[in-house]
Amino acid sequence: MREYTRFYIDGQWVDPVSPKTAQVINPATEEVSGTISLGSAADVDKAVAAARKAFSSWSQSSVKERLELLRAIQAEYANRMQELGEAVTEEMGAPLSLGCGFQAGLGAGHLQTAIEVLENFKFEEQKGPTLILKEAIGVCGLITPWNWPLNQVTVKVFPALATGCTTVLKPPQLAPYSAQILAEIMHKAGTPAGVFNMIQGQGSEIGSALSKHHDVDMISFTGSEAVGIQISKDAADTVKRVGLELGGKSAWIILDDADMEANVAAATSGMMVNSGQTCSAGSRLLVPNARMAEAVAAAKAACDAVTVGNPHSDVAMGPVVSKGQWNVIQDYIQKGLDEGASLVAGGLGRPDGLERGYFVKPSAFTCTNDAVIAREEIFGPVLVIIGYEDIDDAVAIANDSVFGLGGYVSGQDRDTAIAIARRMRTGAIWVNGGFDFHAPFGGYKHSGNGREWGEHGFAEYLEVKSIIG
Repeated sequence: MREYTRFYIDGQWVDPVSPKTAQVINPATEEVSGTISLGSAADVDKAVAAARKAFSSWSQSSVKERLELLRAIQAEYANRMQELGEAVTEEMGAPLSLGCGFQAGLGAGHLQTAIEVLENFKFEEQKGPTLILKEAIGVCGLITPWNWPLNQVTVKVFPALATGCTTVLKPPQLAPYSAQILAEIMHKAGTPAGVFNMIQGQGSEIGSALSKHHDVDMISFTGSEAVGIQISKDAADTVKRVGLELGGKSAWIILDDADMEANVAAATSGMMVNSGQTCSAGSRLLVPNARMAEAVAAAKAACDAVTVGNPHSDVAMGPVVSKGQWNVIQDYIQKGLDEGASLVAGGLGRPDGLERGYFVKPSAFTCTNDAVIAREEIFGPVLVIIGYEDIDDAVAIANDSVFGLGGYVSGQDRDTAIAIARRMRTGAIWVNGGFDFHAPFGGYKHSGNGREWGEHGFAEYLEVKSIIG
């Protein structure tokens, strides 16, 4: 049983101003796995004051000093990487192979990327008579979600520290453990007091207090569209910068020249990774109408092959994060059925043999792009398959969404696939796979603004100053 009832503020573990706790539920067992404290606006005031005090010195630190800190954090992260992965499995249900693999590995990758970018980043540049400076924006409030907890924390914290900002982190209430361990890592590595602060608690309380705070210069938020809109409204009165990475309903276009069975299988199994709780997941699979029967058969076989169960066992998919999320997904599956979408695999309820835990059947539907399940983000292991007539039709369907976060194109002719990707109104597109920690990541339209990852992620935390003459 974990008990994390203190916050990390000004280089110390401190008690909340007004003690209040909440239980954390293990989504695989539905049993209490630990207790955390819930912070208040008074705790935010303390953390922001510590960050503001530390900013005057940290913002003037040298690149060498920041690199030394990041490398010290890297060494401690490596020492506790297994523990971090196990925490992710316990808090949000990712299979242990995923928690200790890609989940924890993403955090390590973003840390290494921040080091690589910082080693070569130009904070000053002479352009004719003007000296252009890139300076730390100030105190940053970082609000992160539960689905990829280490990824979302590290992609914000490390670029912020590398650019000279100080931070106040609000990790997710549903998945608080890995962030707590990361705070211990930051302390052990010798992070100067006030440079990194962390408060656990409810987003409606801590997130709102950070967004409205007059001494916070920037908010970086990853999460739902509705909360992102509210944060923007809360931040408006203090004219602070707001970076948002929100929802998605990403299209995966499989071209007619592709190996249909292999690509549908890859897209379907990819959708089920992390129980479908990935904002950039290819949740709309677009296939040629003439090959729909072939695609449906491949999707059904792929869904049926996904093993679901105890995340500490050898399974491909664990539970979803909470009872509330399970209920939302069940509601969407029912909406699909009610609308007349054709169920290819999965459906309502838990998989056979699983009586406890928030487990969802790997599911797939065929439908048109105007169906609710094709337009709204489900955030669960539910794939929709949509037919298209030709490339123009495929691009039109892909772009017919309020979201624009991710996209995928699979086809043998790379030039054709790249040409299609150029026409898609979305922030990141994977052509026949691939991965790059330095590729900018972020959304068009209702999927947000700004970019994270790599050098573009540094820009989020910098002001630009011109010295002329």
